[in-house]
Amino acid sequence: MSIQNRISAFYDLGQFFLNYLDFQSSKNDNQDQIDNSFEEFESVLKLAEIHNPWFTQENLVISLNQWGSALTKENLDKWVNFYQYASSPKNVGIIMAGNIPLVGFHDLLSVLLSGHNAWVKSSSKDDVLMNWIIQFLQKTEEEMKSSISKVEKLQNVDAVIATGSNNTARYFEFYFKDIPHIIRKNRTSVAVLTGNESEEDLKNLSKDIFSYFGLGCRNVTKLYIPQNYHIDSLFEAFYDWNPIINHPKYANNYDYNRAIYLMGNEAFLDNNFVILRESTDLHSPIGVVHYEYYADLNEVKVHLLEQEELIQCMVGNDMPIQFGQTQNPSLMDYADGIDTMKFLEGI
Repeated sequence: MSIQNRISAFYDLGQFFLNYLDFQSSKNDNQDQIDNSFEEFESVLKLAEIHNPWFTQENLVISLNQWGSALTKENLDKWVNFYQYASSPKNVGIIMAGNIPLVGFHDLLSVLLSGHNAWVKSSSKDDVLMNWIIQFLQKTEEEMKSSISKVEKLQNVDAVIATGSNNTARYFEFYFKDIPHIIRKNRTSVAVLTGNESEEDLKNLSKDIFSYFGLGCRNVTKLYIPQNYHIDSLFEAFYDWNPIINHPKYANNYDYNRAIYLMGNEAFLDNNFVILRESTDLHSPIGVVHYEYYADLNEVKVHLLEQEELIQCMVGNDMPIQFGQTQNPSLMDYADGIDTMKFLEGI
């Protein structure tokens, strides 16, 4: 087994993503130089959207660009050098989520670059693109053919990384109680505003809210805003995202939630494509963003630390993640704050 060969395979994958995006942006100018592999990949992306309408081409591009930028040789080498890889590979099961494109990819990357074998149970919602990636890796590096296995049910594995809802997490905890495991539950992200944000800050915040239709754990679903905050400034910053309402599944959720609030005589603010609703809840449904007023910023920070097991990202100018950066995690940004590579190092 050669970790460097595996790193090279993932680097090639990242370069393919970036080269494909360059091809897409210039293909009308280079009709005589169309790469067949890019055309084939374009068909895969279209099939992924047909299979799961939430995976629009725009959202797939966001994912490809993020991973293409992350999978550089420098990033991969620096990341892997923090850890020791397994001298005796174990079979590690990965149960992937499918709420946004390639949400389970980091676990696959971690397992393989820690020197283990990956037994993958991908989500039916993200099967098309994940299958293509596995085939790409296996074609690029011969050893990957024996290091990655697609399975329908995880049995006889040495460890497992499973992502699901709070309900499925209880099942996973019981089923895998006798082997090393990481079990992930529902999380969401929050943003803390002070009223001193620039127009650019708020436009970047809108990316954190609306990218992937708000379906990811790194999407902001709750805003903490100071008393007397001018909420109109939020709607102004969100305006460029108004075409999101043209997506049927998003529109159906928006219309449903709006109807529920109207029938329940609940107060809310609305700009015809997103609802702002005052609530103490962290999680909000699709098409809705919760907000809560505060009087003391330090109290908010203490409150968030008390709920950190429920929160993936804390966003703001005085918070760990800056506006607009939630969907650009580095290789060392681990889900739920659990160091996946350190876990794999110790099994």
